[in-house]
Amino acid sequence: MKLNKLNRLIIILLSFILLINLNNKTIFAEDEINNNKVVYLTFDDGPAKKITEDILDILKNEKVHATFFLIGEQIKGQEDLVKRLYNEGHSIGLHSMSHKKNNLYSSNEHFLKEMLETQELINSVIGIKPNILRFPFGCNNTSYHLCKPMVDLLHENNLRIYDWNVDSGDGANHLANPSTFIKNSRSDKDKVILLMHCSYISKNSVKALPQIIKYYKDKDYEFKTITDETPEQYHITK
Repeated sequence: MKLNKLNRLIIILLSFILLINLNNKTIFAEDEINNNKVVYLTFDDGPAKKITEDILDILKNEKVHATFFLIGEQIKGQEDLVKRLYNEGHSIGLHSMSHKKNNLYSSNEHFLKEMLETQELINSVIGIKPNILRFPFGCNNTSYHLCKPMVDLLHENNLRIYDWNVDSGDGANHLANPSTFIKNSRSDKDKVILLMHCSYISKNSVKALPQIIKYYKDKDYEFKTITDETPEQYHITK
């Protein structure tokens, strides 16, 4: 009788230990995923009415969030869309007022002026002043190469710079087959900042997006938005 009780006690104890070990392994695996594999979906050149709306619908359906770098001149008349972006938990960044190389890169001061104007416009719509920005055409393009004085000027104005490290290719060739964007967007980097677009001509980007999201979900990436606490992404070339 006493032996049976002892055996039952041992079995219960062993089962408890096994359960703890299994739980610990599960938690450890989740921690590894969350800490090591992150993807930031980013969309430039919005807002753009139906294209941006379709992207938002997909993100909502997939239960993931993204970062949108907005052009100031396109916000006018689309304030409700900007409000939807913000209310649905997406991050909003600055992408200049004009998106025109000749204006933007005529001087560091003019670049800053366009970013601050866009910041004030967004603030008038949703009541916040975004301080994350992306250089139109990237920090280093055919018209401009990032230099330390520009970085210093932006930092002095509490602005933070976010280029990308994976390019879907939808900006260079928006008419390419969606399968091309899907292929280009795949990466095994621990931290992926993926460049996509939500402009008026980005119809094929919308078609590619669900499969891009599926790829990173299948690879156990955590989807995050860029905030002012996200480590910056840029490269000074001169």
